[in-house]
Amino acid sequence: MKVVIAHNRYREAQPSGENMIVDLEISQLTAAGVQVLPFQRSSDEIPTMPKSAKALLPLSPIYAPRAQQDLSRLLTEQRPDVLHLHNPYPLLSPWVVRTAHRHGVPVVQTVHNYRQVCSSGLYFRDGRICQDCRGRAFAVPAIQHSCYRGSRAQSALMATTLAVHRSTWRSVDRYIALTSAVADHLRDYGITDDRIVVKPNAIPDPGQPAPLGDGFLFMGRLSPEKGLGLLLDAWRRHPDGSLGPLRIAGDGELRPLAEAAAAERSDVVFLGPLDRSGVRKAIDDSTVVIAASTWHDVLPTVVIEALSSGRPVLGTALGGIPYLVGMDDPAGAAGWVVPADPAAMAAALPVARAGAAALAPLARSRYERTFHPNVVTQQLLDIYTSLRRA
Repeated sequence: MKVVIAHNRYREAQPSGENMIVDLEISQLTAAGVQVLPFQRSSDEIPTMPKSAKALLPLSPIYAPRAQQDLSRLLTEQRPDVLHLHNPYPLLSPWVVRTAHRHGVPVVQTVHNYRQVCSSGLYFRDGRICQDCRGRAFAVPAIQHSCYRGSRAQSALMATTLAVHRSTWRSVDRYIALTSAVADHLRDYGITDDRIVVKPNAIPDPGQPAPLGDGFLFMGRLSPEKGLGLLLDAWRRHPDGSLGPLRIAGDGELRPLAEAAAAERSDVVFLGPLDRSGVRKAIDDSTVVIAASTWHDVLPTVVIEALSSGRPVLGTALGGIPYLVGMDDPAGAAGWVVPADPAAMAAALPVARAGAAALAPLARSRYERTFHPNVVTQQLLDIYTSLRRA
């Protein structure tokens, strides 16, 4: 089987979970015997582009001629079975779907955000959930609020792109929704159930879990929508030291908030950004991992990392978090979800601390059944095969 993996890579200076997932997926597919044909561009290419190319760059989300020419050549020469699209912006354009169909190649897209509707892709603006553009033919609010890269001009371009490509997105042969919440988003957009498959991402198996450590771990991008402020508000409602340590790992605009909390309380430890070995140690040292997102977080990888290490998760009831934790899993949930509210989070913290040991085996079991590479890669192969036979 031949599969084209199409992806516009995010800048390497800004760590991207999506880049990492695409790379892992390519490795997993290759190991399964699939001939993977990467068709990738990187936003890091933009600064080195000639002036003529930069002049056309604002139009590339709508139509990127060079990318279509290169893709058309690849499809003609290789005759792949499927094209699997991840992020098309800004150098590929959703037009790759039309190019693939013109060559008779079916298209799968993994939906990593809400950009079929929302110019920023987050459904989040000014510190709150925002769905003002949902159901609109043209995303005027996105322009009014400069939702795309803080620019009205660029937001107008993205709004135009979304309007132009509404029919393009609705022609995709199969959508991969990373969670049930993303599947709901696609249905709301008008995609029928027969073209949606819920398939999460996988992460490599770290091996049998270490014994539970102590305390809680918050790990991720330190930005408002990830909920660090909410968590610290909840944490301060308990006496210093009563819940064990709270470790905070990551970097971002709210780093001063994390540093101030660590200076204020003896039970808060700021670890800063971590490499892979540091991530593993931070998880092993903890008992419960927290996902405190205040937006409809699509698929926070930290939850899967926690489950793979046998750590239950305390999360907010938003986006993909309830699905990841397994709130509808007949085998039982591998954690707890609460409203994105400091009081609710504060009440759940001692409950999670007391119940972690009982749920740790469920956490590892849910990873093995739902997020292990062997399971997820087979699901992906089944999707490809169903389209090849169609």
